Amino acid sequence: MQQDILINWSPQETRVAVIEYGAVQELHVERTLERGLVGNVYLGKVVRVLPGMQSAFIDIGLDRAAFLHVADLMSSINSRHADSGGAAQAGQGGTSANGSASPIEKQLFEGKALMVQVLKDPIGTKGARLTAQISIAGRLLVFLPQDKHIGVSQKIPAAQREALRRRLQALTSDMGGGFILRTNGEDATDAELGEDIAYLRKTWARIKDAALRLPPPSILHQDLSLLQRVLRDLVVENTQSIRIDSREQFDRLKTFATEFMPATLQRLQLHGGERPIFDLFNIDEEIARALGRRVDLKSGGYLIIDQTEALTTVDVNTGGFVGARNFDDTIFKTNLEASQAIARQLRLRNLGGIVIVDFIDMVQDGHKDSVLAELQKQLARDRIKTSVNGFSALGLLEMTRKRTRESLAHQLCEPCSACMGKGVVKTARSIGYDILREILREARQFNPKEFRVIASPRVIELFLDEESQHLAGLSDFIGKPISLQSEAAMAQEQYDIVLL
Repeated sequence: MQQDILINWSPQETRVAVIEYGAVQELHVERTLERGLVGNVYLGKVVRVLPGMQSAFIDIGLDRAAFLHVADLMSSINSRHADSGGAAQAGQGGTSANGSASPIEKQLFEGKALMVQVLKDPIGTKGARLTAQISIAGRLLVFLPQDKHIGVSQKIPAAQREALRRRLQALTSDMGGGFILRTNGEDATDAELGEDIAYLRKTWARIKDAALRLPPPSILHQDLSLLQRVLRDLVVENTQSIRIDSREQFDRLKTFATEFMPATLQRLQLHGGERPIFDLFNIDEEIARALGRRVDLKSGGYLIIDQTEALTTVDVNTGGFVGARNFDDTIFKTNLEASQAIARQLRLRNLGGIVIVDFIDMVQDGHKDSVLAELQKQLARDRIKTSVNGFSALGLLEMTRKRTRESLAHQLCEPCSACMGKGVVKTARSIGYDILREILREARQFNPKEFRVIASPRVIELFLDEESQHLAGLSDFIGKPISLQSEAAMAQEQYDIVLL
């Protein structure tokens, strides 16, 4: 299996498509204005200590001071010895680093410089929530530089955890700090774990160096951007190319790869063609299809995919498929094709949690076994952990897929006020970015005096406020003025671009 990664970058948004067998298998989107602070490490300054609340306010350079509770300042020796999955939520116990209770007023004072990490983003009038116990997440491991605990994710079967813990101890026995093996590191080789360990330790060394050089408040480490996570998380042995359409970001990726991921350097390529990089594989059309309920199969059958808060349901239908010799064969072949499509749609839409598949009823047990085997074969290509529980008594296939981020629909869409939440439309920002891309595409083909955007009031308001800088930047880039016209009769997804 050969894999290619396409990266479309703009100041407002980064989009990544993973291509396998000539088709899009995964889509990742990160927006500049929506990127959070969780995981960032700062050198902060204590501005107020509150003994009555056993907490303190820390200036980390944001609009509002951030909040630090004594439980997040102290070392949680007992809780750290319980296995953990994902980034360690440090400091949830009640003992200090030396094992004895110590009130916050004896540990902190106003003006003290303190290294902290963001646990929760600022929300409304509340500042960010901090911890003084740093944890750095890698692709396979979490590094705990202030702790010597070796842990394994509880989501890994208990029978395997002890062996994995001993193996991790052997790899890190001569190193300071502790490590937690993440769920997706269960099947990693020693070489892969070694690469992750080297990356994490180098990152920590840079953080410590910055803490000595910079005055508080300063940011010491920012959680990796989507561009950098492409090299850390998405590149595999069979990745043959990573193509990006921005010279500036290409140079930054080269610098990052040179220091942390040298094995990926030779695969980095700058896309310099006239056609937009996503047009090469019709990515925008794939995104549009991935936001719809219906997925057509080549045979004439189709899937209906519905996301709810609790689970995702997939309904398989024969549609117009009548190609087999008898009805049982028609059902079997439709279900086989549906198995392949379902595995791809789970990755493409990033559907997580409980998934219920209603295959067309099959009479023969052999057909059921073959469909189940085909689904498991296709799911084996998924980098996200999946678990198939087989057919229930009602004939429904039950499975789970680990949640790693919001689904594509939740990222790009919002509940539609016109249909009382029964459907979704693209957000005003999504439409705005579609408009910016369309203007750039038109500017490469035509030479008008001016571009006029006619769109719904919400989209125009966004361009006048939050997206005004990006609109002005595009106008400067293409060398043409862009005017705006609000049209109340237009639905949110409707717009016109007039060339004057």
